[in-house]
Amino acid sequence: MSERVFLFLVGAYILAALYLGIDLMIYVLSLWLLFEAITDIRLTTLTQKLMGKTVPAGLIVFQTHQRFDFDASRAWRITVAILLGGSLLLLKEQNVEFVWFVPWFMGFAIMGAGASSVCPVLLFIRWLGFK
Repeated sequence: MSERVFLFLVGAYILAALYLGIDLMIYVLSLWLLFEAITDIRLTTLTQKLMGKTVPAGLIVFQTHQRFDFDASRAWRITVAILLGGSLLLLKEQNVEFVWFVPWFMGFAIMGAGASSVCPVLLFIRWLGFK
């Protein structure tokens, strides 16, 4: 599985969880993304090892000066987990109504990034200097 397919599936999963109203699915996804980011054990690399071949990420990348010795996809996973889980916690637990659009926007944006191979957040993280 490439990163592009992974992004599409994550976006579709977020939208399905929000449509069905199952908050636990979002919290499990946030924890899974944090686990992947912390341990660097990714579902995409595991599936590639099981298939015995390497699949390119399929995402647009531009070359920048590397400032940090930290992978950009790990930083992306941390960012998404915190924004997604945090906004849903604010919405459901603290009744902060103006953040209702954040999880929906993230679901559509991540699914669109998988479909188009352009993830603006990942490009921004790379622009900041992550490898």
